[in-house]
Amino acid sequence: MKSGAFMEQRYIFLSVILTSFFGPFLSSALTVAIPSIASSFEVSAAQLVWLVTLFLLGSAVSLLPAGKLADIYGRRRIYTIGCLGAAVSVMACAFAFNLLFLYIGSFIQGLFFSLVYASCTAILVCSYPQQKRGRILGFFVASVYIGLSAGPLIGGFLTQFCSWRLIFFFTGTGLLWSGFIAMFVKSEWYGKVGEKLDFWSIVLYAFSAAALLCGFASYNSQHFFMRFLVAAGFFGALLFIWRQKKLQEPLLPLLLFKNKIFAFSNLASFINYSATFGITFVLSLFLQLVRGLDAFHAGLLLLVQPVCMALGSPKAGALSDKFNPQCVAAGGMSIISAGLFLFSFVGKDVSCWYVGMLLAIIGIGFSLFASPNNNSIMSAVEPQFFGIASSMLAIVRIFGQSLSMALITCFLAEHAHPGAMLASGLARKMPAIFLTLGIICLFGIFASLAGRKLEAAQKK
Repeated sequence: MKSGAFMEQRYIFLSVILTSFFGPFLSSALTVAIPSIASSFEVSAAQLVWLVTLFLLGSAVSLLPAGKLADIYGRRRIYTIGCLGAAVSVMACAFAFNLLFLYIGSFIQGLFFSLVYASCTAILVCSYPQQKRGRILGFFVASVYIGLSAGPLIGGFLTQFCSWRLIFFFTGTGLLWSGFIAMFVKSEWYGKVGEKLDFWSIVLYAFSAAALLCGFASYNSQHFFMRFLVAAGFFGALLFIWRQKKLQEPLLPLLLFKNKIFAFSNLASFINYSATFGITFVLSLFLQLVRGLDAFHAGLLLLVQPVCMALGSPKAGALSDKFNPQCVAAGGMSIISAGLFLFSFVGKDVSCWYVGMLLAIIGIGFSLFASPNNNSIMSAVEPQFFGIASSMLAIVRIFGQSLSMALITCFLAEHAHPGAMLASGLARKMPAIFLTLGIICLFGIFASLAGRKLEAAQKK
């Protein structure tokens, strides 16, 4: 390999690793800073939930158009714009003088991060040969989990001894470096140059994505409008799909889903996030309200899962380069499912060591699933569609996470009271919650394996 190409590989790798660390870091660091931010603006902590919701909303409504933009105008270019735009919008939040400023900043961050999500995986797989793709994606996934793990620790330190505003400075500086490093890369990767973006496809996609995301977020609400939003979102999605069938240059090429590995690997990813994202939320409440741990020690115990994910992901990615990635992903999903079923037997007197062991099992299973499954998705499409495929990875993750929280809140809705009522209700609902999540995960195993079998049958 020529030295110039080798250096560009290193620049891309370093830039994407930094970005994949600082994005999750910001979201997890802000969770521990919420009380301090609320105190600064003299609002309730509940009002700051909108910081996360607006960020997800900004990302969700623009992910698919961002993927198309990356394929048309260049993935490295769109990625660099996303990094620099995210850096500026994040650092601007450090100067927020009221809550509305933070809300607007969070939404704008989501828009710019969608450019990053839609192109970062694409430029990684474009710059490395296929035989190294799984290992590189493994490091990419590992950096995400390291960011999630480091967020509460560094964010808590900065908040307690300095100011919550430094979280935004720290994250913005990292993203700025990431964008700066990407500017050294001269190579560019395109999909279909010259295609046009269909305005009504963007409108239908943005409407359905926003309606579904907001509807899922508040589905446990008794307000009829929230249920109406979910129905409207599904209707908008059907109209979106209908329009894509009519267009010669669709926003989402439906022909991609004729590849069964691509279709079922995305389905497996959606199922996985639906089954696992709510685990930390439920266990955080359980450990503090039922087991009586303080927030610090509960947080330390919950770190076991992302640490195991981070340690295992590079090895799992390399494993998927040698063996069939769908089989490796199905094995990881099986381990996750076993851990969830074991959690359904946990009672209020459970040992913290036992909880840690189960979290380690789920973390190992998730590492075996995530990198190989991403490898399957990106390897199933032609290079011209890498931007769209990268967007789909982020879309199924966001909607899987939203559905997971909707399921959890539906289980706990009748016990949504402070103190002993919530604690007793949670203790009683824990077996049902984890049993349900475990059953959902079983479908993910079949989805991972079905893609490979159906694709082989289709070729015959």
